Amino acid sequence: MQEDSPVQNETTPDTAQTERPQRAGRRNRLIVLSAAALVTLGLGGITVATTGNDRPAPTAVSLDAQSRAEAGSRADRSARESSTPVAPSVSPTASPSAVSASPTPAKTATAKAKAKPKKTTKPTPAWVDPMPGAAVTSCYGQRWGTLHAGIDLALPSGTPIHAAAAGTVTQAGDASDGYGNSVFIDHGNGYLTHYAHQSRIAVTVGQKVKAGQVIGYEGATGDATGPHLHFEVHQGMWNQIDPAPFMRAHGVDLGC
Repeated sequence: MQEDSPVQNETTPDTAQTERPQRAGRRNRLIVLSAAALVTLGLGGITVATTGNDRPAPTAVSLDAQSRAEAGSRADRSARESSTPVAPSVSPTASPSAVSASPTPAKTATAKAKAKPKKTTKPTPAWVDPMPGAAVTSCYGQRWGTLHAGIDLALPSGTPIHAAAAGTVTQAGDASDGYGNSVFIDHGNGYLTHYAHQSRIAVTVGQKVKAGQVIGYEGATGDATGPHLHFEVHQGMWNQIDPAPFMRAHGVDLGC
């Protein structure tokens, strides 16, 4: 009898040898694709070793990727630990009530204008000091055996002389008898005032003057040892009286 022929569906050695390389090639492609996918995900440093044998060579993972990952983790943790939260600085701001309370420049100007008192003209007293601030060098009374009939007031030459009260100028010029340049003012109540030794006269006869008005300037004309104002009060022409009590009675203290 003839021997049975080998089963036809069994793989021959040649066929098996052909299929194994094909399977190995597919595995190698899968390994390469897997490695590429891992690299895309950030896991670099993977080295895939393949061989021509039936089994794929073991995959070796580089320690460099692991070291870098650990170093990055440490650095990140160090940065988190060293950074301390900083409290936001709060700049003081005015409260709404304080802001609303402060007026705007326009309102401030208006308020100041309202608060500013109105200027009022202070009425001039009826009688004033004929030469304010002057030093008294001689009072009314006996001097050197004769009557000194007035009060001497001294300031630097050229100091303005003021009318002691309102009236009419009755004489302006040299009054003789050593008075030099003099002004006489009639106050209309029976009294006159006399201003002697002036360096310059600033009014004329018949002129109406007010209390405090400048009528001339201090000097040393006539019988005078130096610049001063010789001031007299007459109760009727040439009837001299003591100016000190008279002026005090009218609110002016001449210092005598």
